[in-house]
Amino acid sequence: MFSLRFLLFTLIASLLIISLPLSILVESKGCSINAIYSFGDSIADTGNLLQEGPVGLFASIGSYPYGQSYKMPTGRCSDGLLIIDYIAMDLNLKLINPYLDKSANFSNGVNFAVAGATALDGTALLAKGIAMPPASVPLSSQLDWFNSYLNSTCSSQSDCTRKLEQALFLVGEIGGNDYNYAFFQGTSVNTAMTYVPQVVQAIVDAAKQVISLGARQLVVPGNFPIGCSPSYLTLFSTSDSSAYDEKKCLIAYNNFSMYHNKQLKSALADLRKSNPDVTIIYADYYKAFMHMLDQASSLGFEEDSLLTACCGSGGGYNYESNLMCGSPGTTVCSNPDQHINWDGIHLTQAAYLIIAQSLVTEGFAYPNDKVQDIWDC
Repeated sequence: MFSLRFLLFTLIASLLIISLPLSILVESKGCSINAIYSFGDSIADTGNLLQEGPVGLFASIGSYPYGQSYKMPTGRCSDGLLIIDYIAMDLNLKLINPYLDKSANFSNGVNFAVAGATALDGTALLAKGIAMPPASVPLSSQLDWFNSYLNSTCSSQSDCTRKLEQALFLVGEIGGNDYNYAFFQGTSVNTAMTYVPQVVQAIVDAAKQVISLGARQLVVPGNFPIGCSPSYLTLFSTSDSSAYDEKKCLIAYNNFSMYHNKQLKSALADLRKSNPDVTIIYADYYKAFMHMLDQASSLGFEEDSLLTACCGSGGGYNYESNLMCGSPGTTVCSNPDQHINWDGIHLTQAAYLIIAQSLVTEGFAYPNDKVQDIWDC
């Protein structure tokens, strides 16, 4: 049933939903989940960075070509919808509004994710010699927003507990920017590996905090294979052919992503042991992405542009760090639905749809037997 529904979502995304507002209602069919609370970065941000104010390098996310496949720029870092949107749709919920949109309806949950966010606070990153953008909102601040939201909407602790036990919590993807900022500022892979335990601990601490407040269903994603990103492929290009794998991705940076994910999975296993009454799902974004690359042709993606940005400014991967998508001098491909990467950093709506589907139907979320407990609609 899930696969058929996602095929319907593909049709909606390409034909119908593009002309409707984000408050579109999907007919309820009695799912056990009645709300989603999301924390993370640009992979899940549905408009918080745009609402926050000046967005620097990503000023263009509030205008076309961002949102062009949705026929409406929304502050999402894509041409259209994100993984969180497809999850909400499958659970028969309205799309989850950003917390900073104070006029929004939060009856079906709140999205606290902010593009550029980090797992660690700015002071912790500065201690490692890593500067973060002034507008960046760390995970701790998102949790503060969540607590403020609960204080303003719950009449009591027991009321909050009842409210949260039927909600789905998406804790991430987060941590990717901690590493992006480090790598883009010259940090070596070996040095960045020393940061991983602290980043993972921040993610697990966030999960513990929402559990203590009443969360009973959590999805915690790992990081994508950054060595396949046009941004990394451009910035860390080398003439050494041994630096690339058979997919033409950078081996060292993909190994780093796997290292982070291994540490996160281990920490989540310990968290499950100490919280046996809580469903804690690890969403394997890394393997889901690599599976998508393997099946790219059958999924309708152009074979010769799998690692190339749809929107960019030329070069081998159509990416330039100083000319982000939407800036003067950049162009957009005519068929984003046939591209995996959107702007050199983020994915297209088509790619996010495939990944969302694979998390449930193709075994890229663990423990597998707990996944259908959440999507039991």
